[in-house]
Amino acid sequence: MRIVLREDVEKLGQRGQIVDVAVGYARNFLLPKGKALPATDGNLKRVEGERRRFAVLQAKEKEDAATIGRRLAGLSCTIVRKVGEADQLYGSVTASDIAEHLAKDGVVIDKRRILLEDPIKALGIYTVPVKLHAEVTGEIRVWVVKE
Repeated sequence: MRIVLREDVEKLGQRGQIVDVAVGYARNFLLPKGKALPATDGNLKRVEGERRRFAVLQAKEKEDAATIGRRLAGLSCTIVRKVGEADQLYGSVTASDIAEHLAKDGVVIDKRRILLEDPIKALGIYTVPVKLHAEVTGEIRVWVVKE
């Protein structure tokens, strides 16, 4: 079945692309979820209009993300934790802790956008990447100090 995608579908295609898929996949998943439309002339025009509006929206979101990224570059986050004898942290510093601290500074970022590979478990200075947009990544300096 030939369909036109209304949004990016992993391992299938990008928004506005015409693809051939199995009839069951189209009828049971893509069409009911609104991820695709049958490939007719009217639907092609409709999706092209949606793609133009989406491109304008994406450009604005990217610009906003770049602005937030520049703001983050000047911020540092100091997190105070209790430590043991060998300066080993009791617990760890997670993305939630960093997001809370940034919210106190007036920068609201979802904790899922803070890209910590592993929780921070030692004192020190860390540079933590933050995914602000699909094409924009900022960085925050996190200072973990003892209480």
